[in-house]
Amino acid sequence: MVSELTEKVLAGDPRSVARAITLIESGRSSDAAALMKGVYPRTGNAMVIGITGAPGAGKSSLVDKLALFYKNAGEKVGIICIDPSSPFSGGAILGDRIRMSELGLDRNVFIRSMATRGNLGGLSRATVDAVAILDAAGFGKIIVETVGVGQDEVEIVKTADVSVVVLVPGMGDDIQAIKAGIMEIGDVFVINKADREGVLRTQKELEALLNLAHRPDMWNPPIVQTIATENKGIEELSAAIEKYVGYSSRADNEAVIERKESMARWRLLELLRERLLGDLLRSDGVEERFNTVASAAARKEIDPYSAVEEILKGK
Repeated sequence: MVSELTEKVLAGDPRSVARAITLIESGRSSDAAALMKGVYPRTGNAMVIGITGAPGAGKSSLVDKLALFYKNAGEKVGIICIDPSSPFSGGAILGDRIRMSELGLDRNVFIRSMATRGNLGGLSRATVDAVAILDAAGFGKIIVETVGVGQDEVEIVKTADVSVVVLVPGMGDDIQAIKAGIMEIGDVFVINKADREGVLRTQKELEALLNLAHRPDMWNPPIVQTIATENKGIEELSAAIEKYVGYSSRADNEAVIERKESMARWRLLELLRERLLGDLLRSDGVEERFNTVASAAARKEIDPYSAVEEILKGK
């Protein structure tokens, strides 16, 4: 079954791509691992663009217009929207984006909403695997839009070739950017809703902040003004993205090589954590102990640290 699904994914079948992402989200480790082993050799061809920034910055509108730009240029475009999770069901609260429904009707555009499932960093646990599946399926441009929680958006840098940070005038985003550590991960900065008052002030403040930052790769992040709702500045944004990707693909760029190695280490650690935790919970009697101490912790009969020690006893 998995081998057949892998073949269909590699052939670019949209339904099989959707089924494959569902499989990795479900956490059935053996089937998911077999699928990822099958698609991995065909990855590494797509440009992965991370779109992040504060809530209300217009990220979804920007993603919509950028995807439309790439589609009109003849590209196959994959869009992954990382949505907040329901704390009870674990599902994505926002679901598929209504405003992107027209784009989603095109065979060369694939849109998927994924729940964070409690992950910090604005990224779903399965996002990296979903990106790999779209890459193997022949999507040349893959856009990952994060939740937009502000403080923990830095995770995007671990899965994207280029990170685009979206700000807007008049919302104190310059200060928010510093708080979130976004200044360090932005490869391209966008001031969206540039028809608003205060855009020049925001640009000047952003330029001043960027002048204080010293990137190891010596890249000077460009600032692009856009009005996504009016489709303005999208071509300039695309050009800025291409310029950074060209710059970072230079073989002599040691900072980029180091970044890729750190991404690989992070991914291995994530998989190792997941595997070890899964093996632990499947051990004899552990799940029963887990449920017992969880109930006790809910009633304040035991503290979480003692609860963990209790779970690990007799492993």
